[in-house]
Amino acid sequence: MESNKVISALLHLIDDPDQEVFDVVSDKIVDFGKPIIPNLEHLWETTPDEQTQERIELLIHRLHFRDLTEDIREWNVSGHHDLLIGSLLVSRFQYPDLSTAPVLKEVEKIRRNIWLELNNYLTPLEQINIVTSILYSYYGLKGTEINYKEPNEFMLHKTLEAKRGNQISNGVLYLLLCELLDVPVRAVNVPKQFVLAYFKPGYSSENLADPFDHIDFFIDPSTGQVFTHQDAENYFRRIGVQPASSFFLPRKNKQVIRQLIEEFSKCFIEKDNYKQKELVELAGLLD
Repeated sequence: MESNKVISALLHLIDDPDQEVFDVVSDKIVDFGKPIIPNLEHLWETTPDEQTQERIELLIHRLHFRDLTEDIREWNVSGHHDLLIGSLLVSRFQYPDLSTAPVLKEVEKIRRNIWLELNNYLTPLEQINIVTSILYSYYGLKGTEINYKEPNEFMLHKTLEAKRGNQISNGVLYLLLCELLDVPVRAVNVPKQFVLAYFKPGYSSENLADPFDHIDFFIDPSTGQVFTHQDAENYFRRIGVQPASSFFLPRKNKQVIRQLIEEFSKCFIEKDNYKQKELVELAGLLD
């Protein structure tokens, strides 16, 4: 009962014109954690003042962000950095009430369609042709140029809903499907691109003297198109960069999710700048 009185008093102070008072009030509200969100939502619905509504929205966002920060910390220290879970955590930044069940069901449907076509006698190129054919032709996934005015195209669940994503979100989907199917495709650190590579059997990310030679071919996840070693060399000549071994090491899932968050953050540089700073903070948790 005492707690309800405190909450009621704090909610009545949300519209206080004194910024210092509001800062103190908002910190105390956030300390209550997510259980206070229904109170805030009810207040939003019954408040006609737009400025007060904006304050309430920011408070709700702060509560969700604190929760998300803790979940990303836990994912960071977990033994296996599941790419699907990591990408859904990123989606929760914009969609905190995201239901994961439909996403898991959709991913499993695509995985099963690919799995039914794979067998142990296929060459690496034949394997990738099946993955690409199912994902881009049968499923109908489309790739777009990276556009920071389209934040939805960075989020896995929206990419699956629209069957449309940019090079990074399509790449994460392609990667996690290959991971589920034990197909040795990994992201590599090619400058100015999000590129995947099919690695020869027995590779190790910790012990590759010349990783370029351990790659069979490269894949552009925007379209699923395959590129050769010669294509890669031509690309580096075109951008005027000397190829380095570090560009071709298989990237860890934490590095992939960190890049996804960093690129996603650029959607908020011009508008909602506080979100850009929060995403940079989240990326920094993934050491």
